[in-house]
Amino acid sequence: MTQSFVEQLFGLSGQVAVVIGGTGVLGGALAEGVAKAGAKVVVAGRDPEKGAARVEAIKSAGGRASFAPVDVTHRDSIAGLLDHVLTTDGQVDMVINGAGVNSASAYLEAKDEDWDRVFQSNLKAVHWGCQIFGGQMASAGGGSILNIASVSAHLPLSRVFAYSAAKAAVVNLTQNVARELAPSGVRVNALSPGFFPAEQNRKILDPARIETIMKQTPMARFGDPRELVGATLLLLSRNAGSFITGATYYVDGGFTAMRL
Repeated sequence: MTQSFVEQLFGLSGQVAVVIGGTGVLGGALAEGVAKAGAKVVVAGRDPEKGAARVEAIKSAGGRASFAPVDVTHRDSIAGLLDHVLTTDGQVDMVINGAGVNSASAYLEAKDEDWDRVFQSNLKAVHWGCQIFGGQMASAGGGSILNIASVSAHLPLSRVFAYSAAKAAVVNLTQNVARELAPSGVRVNALSPGFFPAEQNRKILDPARIETIMKQTPMARFGDPRELVGATLLLLSRNAGSFITGATYYVDGGFTAMRL
């Protein structure tokens, strides 16, 4: 297998990728990976400093990137992001809906405001991203959308009820939007990461829970954010992933294999 064959299959040269949530740990790793595959990456998030740092990391590695501010809790902000990208880059070929927050509590102690906040960022923002960017891609004749779900969408995990419910809805939304947009050449898939050292996990993973998770993960470790890049390139690539839509891929060290 030659290098040119791999590049042809998975390469993203000449394409523009928008990574919503690209200022975070997982989203940032995906942004860097997509850039290394040749795409121009728009890192979108609320923190300009983190965005600038991620853009610099991409450029230092020889990639092309820019930062664009977005507040995923407001539809107008996501619509404005699309307008900005079309103005600056002229096209949008793929979008990763990767913004998210978490809130941990016992179910009977869960507060409405926490549920609303989690659903706003983890589900409604994904819906807006799919609708706004998917509409543009459909008009342009095609594209690829990748929604970030979670293994918690598929299994009952303690103390993350709102997050799990929102991510389960993301998986269902992905399937429905994939069916809706397929005739327009737009593919829509989801990625369900297992346990990674992401920012939203720090407050809910105490030592006892970490020990339990490791016992239930055949590979007995946390994932490295860079280990999400391979599946991401498969699902985004118009060549390698050309017949994949409505799918959810697990990258979890075998966690779901132990539980399903």
